[in-house]
Amino acid sequence: MNDLTYTTSMIQEIKELLSGARQRVAVQVNTELLSTYWNVGRIIVEHEQNSHERAVYGKQTLKALSKELTKEFGKGFSVSNIQFMRRFYQTYQIQQTVSVKLSWSHYCELLTISDDDKRSFYEKEAINSGWSIREMKRQIATSLYERLLLSDGKANKEKVLALAEKGIEMAQPADMIKDPYVFEFLGLPENKPLMESDLEKALVEQIEKFLLELGRGFMFVGTQQRVTLNNTHYYVDMVFYNKILRAYVLIELKTVKLMPEAVGQLNMYLNYYAAEVNDEHDNPPIGIILCTDKDSVAAEYALGGLANNIFASRYVSYIPNKEQLIAQVEAVLQEWHKEEK
Repeated sequence: MNDLTYTTSMIQEIKELLSGARQRVAVQVNTELLSTYWNVGRIIVEHEQNSHERAVYGKQTLKALSKELTKEFGKGFSVSNIQFMRRFYQTYQIQQTVSVKLSWSHYCELLTISDDDKRSFYEKEAINSGWSIREMKRQIATSLYERLLLSDGKANKEKVLALAEKGIEMAQPADMIKDPYVFEFLGLPENKPLMESDLEKALVEQIEKFLLELGRGFMFVGTQQRVTLNNTHYYVDMVFYNKILRAYVLIELKTVKLMPEAVGQLNMYLNYYAAEVNDEHDNPPIGIILCTDKDSVAAEYALGGLANNIFASRYVSYIPNKEQLIAQVEAVLQEWHKEEK
């Protein structure tokens, strides 16, 4: 071993040691911070409950507390942050339910969600997917919860509870489908004609953000993947592999509404992958057609009766109207509430 190799090996070993130590320290600091803030919230709530003038207590005491703690300990104790600590304890009264995999910033964002099921979903999925705070904010802003509930055309009690308790459970291909997919990160102008090749290029340039939108377990294989049949070459727009479902995912991009011939073409690609590309450990490949619109009746007939898993979903280039999505979900949930009575 020459001196250069020895030095490089030594430096790498030290780097790994320091990196590991830094990570362990960060985890420990985060654990202590969450525990401390939870207990600050507990003390405030307990004292508040013992006060006869609770409303006055809250206004006066939190302001005074903020001033005193800021003077003693510096930043991090604004009135709003202390209010979050109070709400933190009220929402997670059993301290063991607080996950140290999430930061205080994650929990501050989660505490702004009033619906318990929705908040629980984003918490579970942030843990499962390892979302950064920025990634979690994007998923909330693009109404991921509502899009998943409406992706199969309706929401039901079992799906609501499953999302709240487990996050996205990737047990079958349909579990990974959203409707619509949101490509606001591409910065594409609305209602402007777009070539499929331009859309594909834009998605590749922002592949990390596209993978986040696709969901957990996706790995990018490539674009324009060749399929040769009877000396004729065809090309799949985008190919991914989902390691959770252990299946190739073939995506066809369409800048128009869903057309039946697109389903037949993708079905051919899936048959090829099943016969020529899959190995013994792979599950049957999955196909997704991303289009600008789909007629529900036409889609039902085009996709019905196929042996392969093919899904059609819309994509939009802007964050969808959150109020509209929430209203749609609430309408569906009200329906099954009526059915229960």
